Amino acid sequence: MEETILTEWQNPIVIKSALSKKKIAVVGMSAKELRASYSVGLYLKQKGYEVIPVNPRESEILGMTCYPSLLDIPEPVDVVNVFREPTVVPQIAEESIKIGANYLWLQFGVISSEGVSIATAGGIKSIVDRCMKIEHARYCVHGY
Repeated sequence: MEETILTEWQNPIVIKSALSKKKIAVVGMSAKELRASYSVGLYLKQKGYEVIPVNPRESEILGMTCYPSLLDIPEPVDVVNVFREPTVVPQIAEESIKIGANYLWLQFGVISSEGVSIATAGGIKSIVDRCMKIEHARYCVHGY
C-alpha cells in the first residue's frame, strides 16, 4: 500500500510542473555547508530559482534573508521544499495552504501521509521522498 501511495506522490508530470515554478521556500535550510538542505538550496539558487530559506535559528543563509516560518515570508511562494522530520509536516502543510503555495515537496525520507492529505485538501499538489536537486538534474538538465 505504502509503495502505491509513494508512486502517486512521485508523478513525473507533477514533478516537472513544480520544477517550472521559480519561488522556492526551503523549510529547514541549514547554514552548515555539509547539510543536504544547504547544498540543495545553493544548487537551486545557482539554477536561477528564487530560494527563500526558512529556519528559526538563522537570520541569513547564502546572503538571503532567512525567515522563522512560512507565515513570516512577505511574498507569495510557489513550492515549499521540506527538510524537516515527518512529524512536523502536517503543520507545514497547513502553513503552505495559508500562504497560497502550489506544491509541497518533501525531500528524501520525509514521508507524511497526514501532511499530504492536509495539503491535498487545501489544493496543494505534493511530491514525496524525492530530492528537488536530483529531479531538476533529471528533467531540466538531462531532459528525461
